[in-house]
Amino acid sequence: MGILDKAFDMLGDNHLPMMDSKTRLLQAALALLADNGQAGGLHGLMERFQEAGLGNVISSWIGSGTNVPITPEQLHQVLDEGQLQQISEETGLPEDEAANRLSQMLPDLVDKLTPAGHVPPGGLGNMSALLDHFLGRFQ
Repeated sequence: MGILDKAFDMLGDNHLPMMDSKTRLLQAALALLADNGQAGGLHGLMERFQEAGLGNVISSWIGSGTNVPITPEQLHQVLDEGQLQQISEETGLPEDEAANRLSQMLPDLVDKLTPAGHVPPGGLGNMSALLDHFLGRFQ
């Protein structure tokens, strides 16, 4: 089983029906959260949620309580058009479908990457560190 397969097992198999799109979407989501990623890591993404008036949503994913869902429309408010377009191109999905699937995946992903209920001061790390986080759960 590959690294991404283990990550998908951790998230559950109900997020996407096609592995190719699923793999690409996970990579795009991790790119948003990686410290060297397009959104400035989780700290940068949190700022964008705050600016969009949705700080409570991402805070629920990080905290230890129930994850507040996000709609694809709300995700459009958080991510700029260029990012969603890039994710659409990377996944091969139409932009609205990419936003829909990302809105389903992102809450669980952030929740799993912040098990202590807070963002580490240095961030979550680069893409390798994020994948190592998933692998550490299986060793």
